[in-house]
Amino acid sequence: MAAHRIYAMSFSSVYPMYIQKAQKKGRTKDEVDTIIRWLFGYTQEQLQEHIQKETDFETFVKQSPHPNPQRSNITGSVCGVRLSEIEDPIMKEIRYLDKLIDELAKGKAMGKILRA
Repeated sequence: MAAHRIYAMSFSSVYPMYIQKAQKKGRTKDEVDTIIRWLFGYTQEQLQEHIQKETDFETFVKQSPHPNPQRSNITGSVCGVRLSEIEDPIMKEIRYLDKLIDELAKGKAMGKILRA
């Protein structure tokens, strides 16, 4: 089975869309960065490096230094697909991020988004 086309897209091409979605609802870039760091375990410097290097999404996910063990507590649906039904591990991680950004844009408190 061929890899999904989002895998080859640069993370830096999608990142501004996450920020834009959050800012439209009064949230901040810092909150988006916090979510990404929490989910994948990157430092702010590592995150910026991947953005500058235009790392593809698949590599961004695979090189996650410390994927958060609490990410399995992220439930629900993204684009009509239940997270629990996604079998591809890379796609599951991408959808986890999508779900958390959706929660941010819907006004959910950061503590709840980060499953604290």
